[in-house]
Amino acid sequence: MFDPLETILLTVGPNDKNRLDELGEAVLQVAKPADATVVITHVFTPEQFREIADELGMPDLAETEVDEVLERHESVRHFERLFADHGVDYAVKGVVGDISDGIIDIAEATKSDRVVVSGRTRSRVGKAVFGSTAQDVLLNSPCPVTFVKAKD
Repeated sequence: MFDPLETILLTVGPNDKNRLDELGEAVLQVAKPADATVVITHVFTPEQFREIADELGMPDLAETEVDEVLERHESVRHFERLFADHGVDYAVKGVVGDISDGIIDIAEATKSDRVVVSGRTRSRVGKAVFGSTAQDVLLNSPCPVTFVKAKD
């Protein structure tokens, strides 16, 4: 027998602007029938966090207040509206640090039953040279991972 799906971690990255609808649809297909809570997350590198805090006019914002920055993020607002419109419970959780490790840490901390990531197809050489956040998450996640491929 399968354990119930209670928490889905939706990871949103800087390259996901053009695939918000695809990500949202993939999550809704699973979260709504399961009555699962979706945790919307974004992992900022320290440099990204400083830049965004400065752009928001909040230069003294501590990294421990990352959720305040994340809640102002355009993609997060998109998902908040989408999930509210469909009656899906959600929470927002951000972190500053290494992207792959941050996603895995949030999945563990929230006891996620599923992680949803997106990305694009890369050649073997591209993966070897540049690495792949999605690949790291697929290999090291504490729970199953759904990969939403970008339409290239």
